[in-house]
Amino acid sequence: MLPPVILIAAPVPEPSPAPATAPSTASPSTAKNEQPIPPQLKAMLDAAIASGNENDITIISKYASNAAPEAAKTIKASVDGWRKAREAKRVETIVEAGPLDLWKGSVQLGGYATTGNTNDLGVSAAVKLSRETLRWKHTVNVAVDYKQSSGVISREHYLASYEPNYKFSERGYIYGTGSYESDRFLGYYDRYATSVGAGYGVVRASNVKLDLEVGPAYRRTSFTDETEENSFAARGSMDFNLKLNRAISITQAASAYLQRINSTVSSTTAINAKLFGPLSAKLSYAVQYESTPPEGRVNTDTSSTASIVYSF
Repeated sequence: MLPPVILIAAPVPEPSPAPATAPSTASPSTAKNEQPIPPQLKAMLDAAIASGNENDITIISKYASNAAPEAAKTIKASVDGWRKAREAKRVETIVEAGPLDLWKGSVQLGGYATTGNTNDLGVSAAVKLSRETLRWKHTVNVAVDYKQSSGVISREHYLASYEPNYKFSERGYIYGTGSYESDRFLGYYDRYATSVGAGYGVVRASNVKLDLEVGPAYRRTSFTDETEENSFAARGSMDFNLKLNRAISITQAASAYLQRINSTVSSTTAINAKLFGPLSAKLSYAVQYESTPPEGRVNTDTSSTASIVYSF
């Protein structure tokens, strides 16, 4: 018979004290950046966001962040949230729009009339329409410039054009354009032009925009000397817009058709001053150059116009 086994419980060691928690590595500024916006600054920021004015929101958010750096992160989150909501609303509006929706444009009208020792009449009118979707942009231009003195016509210019653009990136696009033009004082009764090519938004800032286009073109011109020209050309264009402030802006639109017999360069520079509501005043200076006009015609024609513009 085996002797009884006696079990002796070994003492259970006491758990060693837990190591002290390491101090947080988060900087005071990181913790502070999660603080709420002070009530007065929040009221100002909310009012700016409610107005929907991008410039006001940018300025107020900047100064609010400087005045309350501990709330800078919250301020940025509020502004970013507004921008995301605005973009989502824009996309939704475009997707649900019909073919007659989203059109924007302007109507420009200028002129003068004198009686007495001289009887002069001048009229300048232009209509511009544009429609932009997520991928496409359509632009239509129609313009008339007419002047006469004592019953004798001294200027008669007509223009109509259509340009569709397909956007393949944020700044790049493929363009197509077709136009009709008539100016017998520059030496041609009818001119038809069409072009396809590539365009790029070189500058895209809140107050400055610059678009450049280049591509091949084809033109057919009926001159006043009864001759006709049909030939391929190289086309380039520039569209520049500079906003000096909320009320005043400067625009520059230029294009060039370079071809074997007769090349054309045109440019229009304008100063726009907002008056009230949808109305603005516009002063413009246009230059058109023909390298080989018909005999008896000068190469360069210029026109200065003061007009009222209604935007919608």
